[in-house]
Amino acid sequence: MRVLIAPDKFAGTLTAIAAASAIAEGWRRAAPGDDLVEVPLADGGPGFVDVLHASLGGDLVPVRVSGPLGEPVDAVLLLVEGTAYVETAQACGLHLVPEPRDPRVTTTYGVGELVRAARAAGATRVVLGLGGSGTNDAGAGMLAALGARASGAGGADVTHLLRSGGGALGRVVAVDLGPALEAVAGVELVAASDVDNPLLGLRGATNGFGPQKGADDAAVMQLEGALESFARAVGRRADGKDPAVALGAGAAGGLGYAVLLLGGTRVPGIGTVLGTVDLAGHVARADLVVTGEGAFDWQSLRGKVVAGVAGAALDQGRGCVVLAGRVDVGKREYLAVGVSGAYAVLDDLRDRGLPADRAFTDPAASLAALAERAARTWSR
Repeated sequence: MRVLIAPDKFAGTLTAIAAASAIAEGWRRAAPGDDLVEVPLADGGPGFVDVLHASLGGDLVPVRVSGPLGEPVDAVLLLVEGTAYVETAQACGLHLVPEPRDPRVTTTYGVGELVRAARAAGATRVVLGLGGSGTNDAGAGMLAALGARASGAGGADVTHLLRSGGGALGRVVAVDLGPALEAVAGVELVAASDVDNPLLGLRGATNGFGPQKGADDAAVMQLEGALESFARAVGRRADGKDPAVALGAGAAGGLGYAVLLLGGTRVPGIGTVLGTVDLAGHVARADLVVTGEGAFDWQSLRGKVVAGVAGAALDQGRGCVVLAGRVDVGKREYLAVGVSGAYAVLDDLRDRGLPADRAFTDPAASLAALAERAARTWSR
């Protein structure tokens, strides 16, 4: 039988490419006659560029930019026929912020430098994968890197505050986006994100994701107030629309908001990747689909890779099996989105009498063993 292997990354342990390889290795041990096709995926966060490069080819352009704390970091642009794919986590990712983390001081300045580099490389369309950020600055850092200026009380120039992190934005009174708009004139900006939260409120960037980036209750309150003040200082776009309330404005700590301010559009990250790699075509040629991620939980059902793959399989009447580090979704819930069965590495290790930390010390072998087990049930 023909098996499509299309996993997401296993956060903290395996890239999507490594996960696909491990699943294929284990599956072959149990079903050596099966035809396996590996299509690693991403939803806009870490791995976005690698996954697209594996499917699209294109040119990888190395760039050195500012990290979330201002330190130089290495990043890569993917250029494919006039389109630049940017993985924003390479410039502002949570993995670049050491403990103890404080999202009041991290910046997206490096993302703006990536956009500038993409334009300098000749891109007329820039797709920014949003996800995995360690920032909460409403994209103010990106705007500053593109030339935006800010003034404070009494008209003082406080442009430096735009790149000082979200906690400083409460002191910004007015923002001049003119230079930033000029910097991206003629370039189509697209924010690819699996997050549809607005900028502010209980479902906004700060309340929804600030704590997982290191914000305690006091920091959440400060950041929410600062971002609200910043949005007032920026005001509406020239077309009268308020990007702060748009779907996806809260993605990547409000980076989606900044993209929308500059006239960009927002699309679901997983939808972008699935369309780009022609997942529907791969599913049509498969007898069974296998996907996976580190934690198969409620978030997986809301625009993540697993949900996108399961939906594509369901549309074409194909079975879909999920292999995950752990499974926190009940059978009723996952059957409803098109998942036929779900298996957890942690459960498999326990069943074999092995320590749970094997999932982290030897993740590839643990995932391969789980895939071998699943293949005995699903291969025919």
